[in-house]
Amino acid sequence: MVFVKTIPGLGVFELRPIDIEMDIPLIHDWVNRDYAIYWEMNGFSQEEVRETYYNILEKAEVYVGEFNNKVTFLLECYDPQDDIVGEYYESQKGDRGMHILVAPAEKNIPNFTWSIFTVILDFIFSDGKNKRIVVEPDARNHKIHSLNRRAGFVFQQILDLPHKQAHLEICTREDYYHALQTI
Repeated sequence: MVFVKTIPGLGVFELRPIDIEMDIPLIHDWVNRDYAIYWEMNGFSQEEVRETYYNILEKAEVYVGEFNNKVTFLLECYDPQDDIVGEYYESQKGDRGMHILVAPAEKNIPNFTWSIFTVILDFIFSDGKNKRIVVEPDARNHKIHSLNRRAGFVFQQILDLPHKQAHLEICTREDYYHALQTI
């Protein structure tokens, strides 16, 4: 499955399923950058990252995002009931979890990360079964908290997960579309 969104004046974004063998060398580079510390793979070898993604694919879908035919972001979508976060909140039918990672910027494009975020949310909400998006970013990741608020996510509570302290945040389709209208 491929999802395509054109943002006038910016370019074409596409999401496609990950190709482990083709994509892992690039993803390995990203997760070993300082800014990707929240992915908890700093110091992993390429083989360890590859194995991690084979394991992730057992419970989640992983997509690679391209901007104008260049790989620029990664999306993991999962059922929160099949994840540790499902033990910490009352999940509902139609909940979808997500993790995103954006490539290091080669040049500054205003609102580029925001554009990626809207592509991802449009993609997830394009499936009518997905009613809410649930995220649990590290409590220290202030950049993602700001982006989440802008997109309509509502902070629920602090979670003390075994591997991190996190913010539980939820965004309904209505929250997202309302947020887009107020921008």
